[in-house]
Amino acid sequence: PFEGVAWTPRPPQGPPQGCFACIAKPPALRQASPILSPSSAVYLMESKSCKGDSLRAAVPCKHSVEKKTMTNPTTVIEIYPDTTEVNDYYLWSIFNFVYLNFCCLGFIALAYSLKVRDKKLLNDLNGAVEDAKTARLFNITSSALATFCIILIFIFLRYPLTDY
Repeated sequence: PFEGVAWTPRPPQGPPQGCFACIAKPPALRQASPILSPSSAVYLMESKSCKGDSLRAAVPCKHSVEKKTMTNPTTVIEIYPDTTEVNDYYLWSIFNFVYLNFCCLGFIALAYSLKVRDKKLLNDLNGAVEDAKTARLFNITSSALATFCIILIFIFLRYPLTDY
């Protein structure tokens, strides 16, 4: 069917220009005019491998405008606060309750430490933080007052009041 037709190679055009959607689409075929013979209609068809065929006018990529305005989809991941960061001062409270229970402050600190653990299990982070601050305050107070009393006892044992 192609007797006497000479093929000339095209100059290299480099990589195709445009977005992937325009390049990956098979090119549209032009309708062959009814007055042409079937052998001459072959020349009007485009090759799928060439983007810049001479039979089709170069059309700018319609997606290039959309690329500038499109935003990448984002995934939102909700991260809940880590409740393990809230210190419950449980061991310090037990130590104060057993050894330094000055005016029952160690017992109160232990009660607040247990409340912190309960609120951590219920994911009540704000309540757990507030109770942790209270437990720490009672632990500090109990430790300081008990230490002060122990120091006073040692001073009075060393220097009894009968000398005065």
